[in-house]
Amino acid sequence: MDHTETILVLGIGNLLWADEGFGVRAAEEFARRYEPDPRVTVLDGGTQGLYLLPHVQAASRLLVFDAIDYGLDPGTMKVVLDDEVPAFMGAKKMSLHQTGFQDVLSAARLTGQAPRHLVLIGVQPVELADFGGSLRDPVRARIGPAVDLAEQWLARWGVALARRERAEDPALATRALDIEAYERGRPSESEASRHGDRRFLPGGAR
Repeated sequence: MDHTETILVLGIGNLLWADEGFGVRAAEEFARRYEPDPRVTVLDGGTQGLYLLPHVQAASRLLVFDAIDYGLDPGTMKVVLDDEVPAFMGAKKMSLHQTGFQDVLSAARLTGQAPRHLVLIGVQPVELADFGGSLRDPVRARIGPAVDLAEQWLARWGVALARRERAEDPALATRALDIEAYERGRPSESEASRHGDRRFLPGGAR
């Protein structure tokens, strides 16, 4: 690998929307597990859409973690490469962030500054309509395997990642949203409905 090349490891999604948070949680785990490498930037892209364009333009290789509706069994992990990535991020979009990121990739290509190689590591969500909820177990169980796959791809690109001697908290976002802190502070569904006001849902209380 040319040492002038740069790799962006990007997690996108919404932490507050159940399995939509998979991409960000995977990026957090990647940053927690490996020592920093000057060629690799790890970013919590959240739902920033076109604000991510400068980061994508600066990368020669892009690896994305995201929750994707592949039409597969819930919890299934699938890897998509290069030219196929934009189609998967828009054809079965689950939220506005996917349309936004598809636009980011298109804009990068139009400016002639798109990454030469793209890898999308996605997982089929179990549940989305749980506002303030967290990852479901089948999706959470895929974080480790997804990060393992990312390590393998970076090795193919000539980057041998060094594991930290102990897990670190690199704080990609505010520490209040760290998965453990988030789980501890999240009220139960009986205390705070996460599916909307039942009085106004079909068949709800009157």
